[in-house]
Amino acid sequence: TVSRVFLLRPVTMVRYSAEVGTAETTAKTRGAYLRVHYKNTRETVAAIKGMTLSRARQYLRNVVAKKEIVPFKRYNHGVGRKAQCKNVGWSQGRWPQKSARYVLDLLKNAAANAEAKGLNKSELFVDHAQVNRAPHMRRRTYRAHGRINPYKSSPCHVELILTKKAKSVPRTTDEAGRPARKTTQ
Repeated sequence: TVSRVFLLRPVTMVRYSAEVGTAETTAKTRGAYLRVHYKNTRETVAAIKGMTLSRARQYLRNVVAKKEIVPFKRYNHGVGRKAQCKNVGWSQGRWPQKSARYVLDLLKNAAANAEAKGLNKSELFVDHAQVNRAPHMRRRTYRAHGRINPYKSSPCHVELILTKKAKSVPRTTDEAGRPARKTTQ
């Protein structure tokens, strides 16, 4: 009989581009090869960065309902100016509904991961949010005179890390009630 030896590699978790906080105070989620436009998703994720979990979810629901707008700050060539952008201090914006739904689903997953870890969802905020390009998916479109052109989609990878808010420490004051100066040792 022939005995075979199988070398098993240890199963490792996926790597995130940022290490934020500790494992006990963070909840992570990621989506890979999502069939949603990279540029729209990048602007949507940039808009929710720094928001609390509940505010980010409400914001994305409002984007789907066109009550709030996503400002397009980088990929804004040809993006029209909208009056709703006055609220965010910008002039160009859109309501990327598909991107908002995908990011909303990722936030829902991150909230479930936080709940499984025993974290309080009301204390979480979006600390790290990143969108990367995924490889183009190829199709073809038929043109005049028997020609064929590429018809590519631009999917993306999204990763979100929610972190528990740190307790704020009040600043010390001196005898006169003014904020104390920092002193070097």
